[in-house]
Amino acid sequence: MAFPLLIDTDPGVDDALAILMAHRGADVVGLSIAAGNVGLAHTVANALKLVEVIGAETPVFAGCPVPLVWPAEDAGFVHGADGFGDTGYFPSARRVADEHAANAILRLSREHAGKLVLVALAPLTNLALALRLDPQLPSRVARLVVMGGAVTGRGNTHLVPAEFNIGFDPEAAQVVFSAWPEFDLVDWEACVRHAMDFAWFDRSVAASDARGQFYAAISRKARLFNEGHGRRHGMVVADALAMAVALDPSIVRKAERRHVGIELTGAATRGATVVDWEGRLCRPANARIVLEVDQERFQAVVADALGVPAG
Repeated sequence: MAFPLLIDTDPGVDDALAILMAHRGADVVGLSIAAGNVGLAHTVANALKLVEVIGAETPVFAGCPVPLVWPAEDAGFVHGADGFGDTGYFPSARRVADEHAANAILRLSREHAGKLVLVALAPLTNLALALRLDPQLPSRVARLVVMGGAVTGRGNTHLVPAEFNIGFDPEAAQVVFSAWPEFDLVDWEACVRHAMDFAWFDRSVAASDARGQFYAAISRKARLFNEGHGRRHGMVVADALAMAVALDPSIVRKAERRHVGIELTGAATRGATVVDWEGRLCRPANARIVLEVDQERFQAVVADALGVPAG
């Protein structure tokens, strides 16, 4: 039986793949949307379009348009100015729900108390706001899976140690990391290690159905960015890896539990993920850091989401 799953997201090309995957393996009860990869107007429109392409009735909740404290730059240079590769797709006829994303997170956590899996693929602004409204939120969520951070300081922003989602809103990340007793962390470095071979990715989208063809179009710009920026191992689809972990925890081959915090003030390190690898702070572990997954099983889930025929 499919479990209830809520996705906090900022679509985004890799978010789109994760959302396709989720609708094949869970009961997706909502998409709560934040600004991040691009501005909120685009991320909401992209979410609505994805729901339409999938043919689902998943509600879309618009959330925070800016970080909690300081402004941040988006990643339109990777995903396209509209977040979907500047494909010029026809806008969806769907409409956004009349409820703020933070309120929707709280309501859905009550409706599915003890069963809800929450997957955070965006900057953590919506989730931090929900926690400030109701600090008891973690007690009602069965699992939280976060895509974010760079656990040994090899980030992907202009601040070298910072990963994009955390770097976009470090204060929100600190609110979440300090309040949640335990969560799964799928960091940027793990995502790079589990990149999908370019040739495999190209064959998969070529063999896919209408969902996959839509994904092929919106991901074309990101595909070229990956190949042109030294990612020799292949296509990095970070949010898809986090979603694979959320859908099937047994896919994880290696993980370590450690205490994780966020640097907020360093001129060169703001947004860095600080992992107490040696236990020097004597604080309880709050994160299960995913270090390795079964790559074959991960890619099989991706292929299924794209509509690639089995066999």
